[in-house]
Amino acid sequence: MSLKQNEKDTPASTDSGEKQGKPRKPRKGGLLRSGLITSSMTGVSRILGLVRDIVLARVFGPGDGADAFFLAFKIPNFLRRLFAEGAFNQAFVPVLSEYRSNRSHTDVRLLIDAVASSLGTTLLLLTALVVVAAPWIALPIAWGFTDDPEKFDLFVRMLRINFPYLFLISMTAFAGAILNSYDRFAIPAVTPALLNMSLIASALLLSSYFQQPEIALAWGVMIAGISQLLFQLPFLLRMQLMPRPRWVKGHEGVTRIISLMIPAMFGVSVSQINLLFDTFIASLLVSGSVSWLYFSERLMDLPLGIFAVAIATVVLPSLSRRHAEKSADEFAALLDWGLRLVILIAVPAALALMLIAQPVIITLFSSDSFLASDVVQVTSSLRAYSLGLIAFMAIKVLVPGFHARQDTKTPVRIGVIAMVSNMVLNVLLVFVLDMAHTGLALATSIAAFLNAGLLFWGLRQRQVFRGQPGWARFGSQLLAANLALAVFLLYFRGDWQEWLLWPVGQQVLSLAGLCLGGLLVYAMALGICGMRPAQFRKTI
Repeated sequence: MSLKQNEKDTPASTDSGEKQGKPRKPRKGGLLRSGLITSSMTGVSRILGLVRDIVLARVFGPGDGADAFFLAFKIPNFLRRLFAEGAFNQAFVPVLSEYRSNRSHTDVRLLIDAVASSLGTTLLLLTALVVVAAPWIALPIAWGFTDDPEKFDLFVRMLRINFPYLFLISMTAFAGAILNSYDRFAIPAVTPALLNMSLIASALLLSSYFQQPEIALAWGVMIAGISQLLFQLPFLLRMQLMPRPRWVKGHEGVTRIISLMIPAMFGVSVSQINLLFDTFIASLLVSGSVSWLYFSERLMDLPLGIFAVAIATVVLPSLSRRHAEKSADEFAALLDWGLRLVILIAVPAALALMLIAQPVIITLFSSDSFLASDVVQVTSSLRAYSLGLIAFMAIKVLVPGFHARQDTKTPVRIGVIAMVSNMVLNVLLVFVLDMAHTGLALATSIAAFLNAGLLFWGLRQRQVFRGQPGWARFGSQLLAANLALAVFLLYFRGDWQEWLLWPVGQQVLSLAGLCLGGLLVYAMALGICGMRPAQFRKTI
C-alpha cells in the first residue's frame, strides 16, 4: 500500500472535513523535532517532579511515614506499568497504528471503544478486589513493617486510598496512547505534571490537617488521577476519537491486543517485580532505606524520564508504521538513530550524577529533616544506579524494536533472565557482601546491562538492527566530549562537606553553575570534534 493510500484511511482532524468523515493527512515532521517537543513537555513534568521530591524530603524526610507512602504508591505504579504505558501501550500502539494505516476511521473508533470497555471493566474489578482485601495483600508486600503495627496499619490505609489511582492513570495512559499514535505527543507528555502539582499542594496545604501528615500524600495521588484523566479527554473529543465503552464480542483488534499484551505483561513486570523485590528487601533493612532508594532512584529517573521515555514514545509509533509499510531499511535506520541519541545523552548524564552526586543531593534535599547521614546514604545508592543509566535508557529504545514488529515474547524471555539475575545479585550484594540498600541499586544496574545486551544481540541476530555508518567517529567524539566534562566537574565541584555549610542561595547558584557550565563544555567539545545537530534529524 502506498503512502497516499495510507493517508486516505487516517482519521480526520477538527476541520469541516472531519465532520464529514473525510480523512486527514498525517502530520509530517522530524523525529528529532517531535522528540524535542515530547522531551520538553516531559521535562516540565520531571522538573515539577524534582520540586515534588524536594518538598517531600524537606517536609517529611526519610522515616516511617515516608517509607509507608513510597511503598504504598509503588503498588498501583507497578500495575500501571502493565495496564497503562507498559505492556498495554506496547500491545495497543502497534495495532492502533496498523488500523490507522490500513483501515477506515470508523474501524479505528470501534477498536478504541472495544478496548475502552475491556480495559475499564478489568481495572474496576481489580481495584475493588484490592481495596477490600488490602490487609491481606499488604502482608507479603510490607512484611518488614509487621514488627511495627502502627507503621503497617498506616501502609494499609495508604494502599486503600492510593489503589484507585490505577484505574484513573490507566485510562489516562489509554487516552495518551491514542494521542501519541496520531503524533499529538505534547499533551500526554505534560499530563504527569498534574500528579506532581497535586502532591506538592497536598504536602504543603493538606498535611497539617492529618494526625499522620503523610496521609495527605495518598489523597494527593487520588486527586491527581482524576485531574489527569479529565485533562486529556477534550483533546480526544476534538479528534472525534473519544472512547465510548461498548462490548464488542470477539473483536479482532482486541483479541490481537490481548495476545500481544499477555507476554508483554511478563516482560514489563520483570523490571517492576525487581523494583518491588528491591523495596521488599529495603523494608527489612534499617528505617529510612526505602526512602533512600526512592530519592536516589528519582534523581536517576530525571534524565531517563525526560529523554529516554520521550525518544521511545516517538520511536514506537514510527517503528510500527515502518513495519506495517514493510520498510526494513528505514526501520533499522530508525533504531540506530534512537540508540545513538540515547547514548549521546546517557553517558554525560551518568557521569555527572556520579561526579557531583553530593552537591546535587545537598542542594535539593538537605534540611532539618534530611541530615548529612541521609546525604551519604542517598549518594551511595545514586552512584550505583548511575552506573546502569546507559543500559536503562538503551532498553527504552531497544524494546520497541521488538514490540513494533509485534514480537512481545522475546523481550519477556530476556527480561526473565535479567530478573532472576537481579534477584540473585540482590541476595549476594545485600546479605553476603553487606552492601545494604546500595547493593540493591548496584544489582539493578548490573541486571539492566544484561537486559540491554541481550536485547541488542537479539535485534542483531534477526538483522532488525543494522548499524549505520559512522559509529567509530561517533564514539571518538563522545569520548573526547565526556573527558572534557569530567575535567570540568572534578575541578569545580569542591569539597562536598563545605556545601553543607553554605546557605541555600549559594548552593543553588553553585549547582546551577556546575550544570550549565558542564552542559556548555560538553556541547562545545562535541562541536569542536565535528558533531552537528543535523546528524540527528530524521523524518517521521
